Amino acid sequence: MSDRDEFGAFLIGFVVGGLTGALAALLLAPQSGEQTRTLIKDKAIELRDKASETIDEAYKQAEAAALEARARFDELAKMTKERAEELQQRGQVIIEEQKKKLSRKSEPKPPEEPAAAE
Repeated sequence: MSDRDEFGAFLIGFVVGGLTGALAALLLAPQSGEQTRTLIKDKAIELRDKASETIDEAYKQAEAAALEARARFDELAKMTKERAEELQQRGQVIIEEQKKKLSRKSEPKPPEEPAAAE
């Protein structure tokens, strides 16, 4: 529990320190407010464009992964179906063999002839 408290305190200090540094940089910057706003606007546009590119790349990778997963699924389904058909055929052969064995056992046996006296 204390590890979480320490991490939370560190995180809050980090964020507050970052905001303080950013504010100090804006106040003490050697350029005018107009130039600073232009710079911030340009950086924001650049960041937006990079984010858009990253999203597009992630989307393409997700599509490729989905297509690959679908192809693997289709192949696995095909193999499973083939294996099921093979097992069904084997089962049918075994059933037929057992039916034949049972029908041979259930046929009446011919009467045995008495042994001849010597």
